[in-house]
Amino acid sequence: MDSDVIYSKIDSLHRCIARIESKVPGSVAELASDIDRQDIIVLNLERSVQQSVDIAMHLVSQLSDAPTVTSMGDAFSALHATGILSSETADHMRKAVGFRNTAVHAYQQMDMNIIYAIITKHLNDFRSFAKEICQAVER
Repeated sequence: MDSDVIYSKIDSLHRCIARIESKVPGSVAELASDIDRQDIIVLNLERSVQQSVDIAMHLVSQLSDAPTVTSMGDAFSALHATGILSSETADHMRKAVGFRNTAVHAYQQMDMNIIYAIITKHLNDFRSFAKEICQAVER
């Protein structure tokens, strides 16, 4: 496994999270009224999920005992199955992929309440993911 690739992507993930945190408004209403802030936050959420998926896929491709992966969400399940991710982290990351798909493909109007909940309650999901990945790489 190429730890330099993984650590580079984790650095990028941390930069995206920091960018989001720098733009978190005080309320959903404030977020809803600021299109520029919405763009910065949603773009960096998309990037955070994509960096996480890239890391997961890279790791899965290097593991001989990993289950077959047919979707982005499966990559997190595979890392859980191999003991790299906790059940909770794998579940949160699969849900993040669902958000990413909605944001990227615009399947529906973005719900500012959901975005606000993610940026105020779930950014630590990405940190937990990064921490568990780093622990696995260091083993």
